[in-house]
Amino acid sequence: MRIKKFCFGTVINTEAVVLNIEKSNKGEMPYLQIRDENELTYELEKSDIIYGLGENVRGINKRGWIYESFCSDEFDHSEDRKSLYAAHNFLIIQGRETFGVFIDCPGKVIFDLGYTKKDSMSITIPENDFNVYIIDGNSLKEIAKNFRKLIGKSYIAPKWAFGYQQSRWGYKSKEDILNVVKGFKDNDIPIDWVCLDIDYMERFKDFTINKETYDDFENFVKDLKSQGVRLIPIIDAGVKIEKGYEVYEEGVEKGYFCVNENNEPFIAAVWPGKVHFPDFLNKEARVWFGRKYKYLTDKGIEGFWNDMNEPAIFYTEKSLKKALDKAYESKDKNLDVYSFFDLKDSFLEIGNRLEDYESFYHKMDGKLIRHDKVHNLYGYNMTKSAAEAFEEIDSNKRFLIFSRASTIGAHRYGGIWTGDNKSWWSHLEMNIKMMPNLNLCGFLYSGADTVGFGCDCTEDLAIRWNEFSIFTPLYRNHSTKGTRNQEPYNFSQNTIDILRIIIENRYAFIPYIYSEYMKACKNDECYFKPITFEYEDETLVEDQLLVGDSLMIAPVYKQNASGRYVYLPEEMLLWNMVSYKDRSFKVLSKGHHYIDVELEATPIFIRKNKILVLGKHSNCVDNLNNEELDLIAFVDNKACYNYYDDDGITKKYDNQDFQFKISIQKKDNNYEIGVDALENCPVKKLNLTIIDSQGNEVKKKYNI
Repeated sequence: MRIKKFCFGTVINTEAVVLNIEKSNKGEMPYLQIRDENELTYELEKSDIIYGLGENVRGINKRGWIYESFCSDEFDHSEDRKSLYAAHNFLIIQGRETFGVFIDCPGKVIFDLGYTKKDSMSITIPENDFNVYIIDGNSLKEIAKNFRKLIGKSYIAPKWAFGYQQSRWGYKSKEDILNVVKGFKDNDIPIDWVCLDIDYMERFKDFTINKETYDDFENFVKDLKSQGVRLIPIIDAGVKIEKGYEVYEEGVEKGYFCVNENNEPFIAAVWPGKVHFPDFLNKEARVWFGRKYKYLTDKGIEGFWNDMNEPAIFYTEKSLKKALDKAYESKDKNLDVYSFFDLKDSFLEIGNRLEDYESFYHKMDGKLIRHDKVHNLYGYNMTKSAAEAFEEIDSNKRFLIFSRASTIGAHRYGGIWTGDNKSWWSHLEMNIKMMPNLNLCGFLYSGADTVGFGCDCTEDLAIRWNEFSIFTPLYRNHSTKGTRNQEPYNFSQNTIDILRIIIENRYAFIPYIYSEYMKACKNDECYFKPITFEYEDETLVEDQLLVGDSLMIAPVYKQNASGRYVYLPEEMLLWNMVSYKDRSFKVLSKGHHYIDVELEATPIFIRKNKILVLGKHSNCVDNLNNEELDLIAFVDNKACYNYYDDDGITKKYDNQDFQFKISIQKKDNNYEIGVDALENCPVKKLNLTIIDSQGNEVKKKYNI
């Protein structure tokens, strides 16, 4: 494997890397120039492309902006943001030289990718303590694969986690949840799980249940699961300071919270008011907190989402006092423009201050380390805390866990969602362009808040966003209180009917989505890819993605658009899908095309000599019956597909082989079908639709 490691300063073991790479002499570093021991530079050619940085604003190509890897509770995902909730320090530069760069550092890293000087890339690490990995390969795909081998296998979610998920901050009681489930059932819309936001807790305390609004919780969980619906509760990073609250008192007694300069538990404020932060970098504290999840798994819970774990800070006593003092000073004064904005900013800047992050400490490997120096490890280790506990609870069972904050390494323990976006068309576009860069960094089980978390969505945005989310492994509709109700059944009847069909399409695509996801996880590959990863000599088209091995998608993300331009790097088969049950195909040649895409349609392109596998929808993943599958093949010469499936619940996937391998060989005016299936393959029948380059269609059946 072509990876070189270069060490600068004294590096904390972030555990991002799983391979033991011998360090090289810094004077032998290829590609990059070293400046002042904490800055790496590279001169960019005009046509160079920079992929990576995972969860971040702007496009697939990250050139032209400055990014700061410092996990941030950033509600406003506008183009001028430099940080979001994650820190994913991996880049691939493609151009006159093509190579990968990973900066293994637990603190802030600044990536100036042609912002200060448009033809210059600069990576600055303020703390001077970091490792640099240079990753080579013969192609973009090989570089990405080598990096993924370096950082270890991606998290594998349970199969039911690929179903549709409904969430909202504002579901306050058991009755609210039952009404949501009823809304789906009454409108015959599939659903697999409902997320519980902070209101299910007793006064926002982790590992508690509000018994007034969620009485008989264990039977409630059981009854919903019998209907195919699982509950997924939130867990926040801050532990409420409250006498008599077991988690708080245990943490203080055993020294499991982060401390201030006086070695006293650090105090900040989040949802419950004043809290302490568990010290997830202290192994004993991590194990202690993780074991608390058992309180809810014992009640039948099989999945969680970790939130506010950058960690987010609303205020500290110091920052609140400073703002209030400014307000008192301003009383009865005639405030001009400068003094008014100074007052306003004192409150706007009260939370998530660097000064606060510099004010508390972790106990890591027997040493006291200031938080800002290891800031990006916090959310990662909260996810790890849960994942390690799940191993104790049931080592052979897959639990769902996904997080808001993350850094590379966390991809081995859970998935992520991309945080508090908004119901903006630009955020749908950002969602599309973010997915392949997340995959490069190992985060395959990922997705955005479909339709947007903040602001009021429009009906056409709800439709277009769901059409894209058909393909994201994590498919969750989530919104904040005070916004328009955006559950699929809360729109006009015509939109309800369209959304029902879109979600049915998702369930029919699960055989393909799950198979491609699992193969990507097992083989250290990407599920979402830019088209240049398969067609390396082609120009990057940022709003078209490869999904798995067989498909290219070109989502519509502009309001009022009834079509869009696409570029095909080779001849492809267009399916302008409304319902998966209705199939009409058109062969399009290599090159530029304008395609009509009505609001209810999802344009899908099947690649040449590739096969798409489809099932039938059901009300939930547990009830899918895929004994009979439909295969759509675009065959010029020979098409092959390896279909992967497993029980979706246990961790036996390491020893699983493909359920079947199929080949379709064109022979004159006919096709030769070859199938190699496992003896106990659950698929019994294949319905084949084969289309050639002239658009001729042949249907065949094959019994396994």
